[in-house]
Amino acid sequence: MAKYIYPAIFTPEENEKFSIYFPDMDGCYTCGNDLGDGMEMAQDALSLMLTHLEDEKRELPPASPINELEVKDGGFATYISCGTAIYRRLMNNAAVKKTLSIPSWLNDAAMASGVNFSQALQDALKSQLHIN
Repeated sequence: MAKYIYPAIFTPEENEKFSIYFPDMDGCYTCGNDLGDGMEMAQDALSLMLTHLEDEKRELPPASPINELEVKDGGFATYISCGTAIYRRLMNNAAVKKTLSIPSWLNDAAMASGVNFSQALQDALKSQLHIN
């Protein structure tokens, strides 16, 4: 899981919309209602595709140099970056129940202070794993 940068080709459509595809990623297409939405949708599509390829342990294609891409119909090419670790966190935020044991005195002190045990455990795990 890493950060990646791939070129995308944006083709203007009616009403300021864009069709977007990644020439290095077979089947990776998306669209946007405007340029800003298109940039977000492109990042999401690329993140989804790369996450899928990582999960399947497939070799990732090399990114084409942007100046070698053929762009038609008034479109343009730009680089899109994404991080699959960040994407996985955003998309897989389902709660998982954990059973654990702590000393009774610590439980009593935490209860008296109104500690949210789930949040405290999440904060401690993020700190231990150096995750923001």
